[in-house]
Amino acid sequence: MIGEDGAKRTVAATVVKVLVHRRTDRGMSLEPFASRCVRAGEVHELVTTDHTGTAAGTRIDRVGFLGFAEIDRAGVIDRGDELRVNGRTVGTVLGFDACHFPNHYNVLVRTPRTLTGPDLRLAPEDRIEFVPAPFAED
Repeated sequence: MIGEDGAKRTVAATVVKVLVHRRTDRGMSLEPFASRCVRAGEVHELVTTDHTGTAAGTRIDRVGFLGFAEIDRAGVIDRGDELRVNGRTVGTVLGFDACHFPNHYNVLVRTPRTLTGPDLRLAPEDRIEFVPAPFAED
């Protein structure tokens, strides 16, 4: 028997803008959803954090901004998916902040320390992937 989550495709995206700053007082708030559907052509912001809590409404203050990425093909991004930049694993999706929605989501990525675009030598046109976390069979 397979649990609630099943297999899915990797969501690929392309960096369209690199961000360079950090904050320790950002005040983002985790949405109550563990997944978000994304459409081809949408642009979403990638934000790193060392926070670990996933409860709805969790305040996220310590953040590093990676940049904005355009989704290549529609898909689903789930909490726990790996974020890879140019094939290198950077962290795992912690959740989503919707303070700028419907313009874009902030996709919050758990990393050991906050990272910015320059920390990863991120550049426009770099490849981003949200790789599915392995799903467990019951």
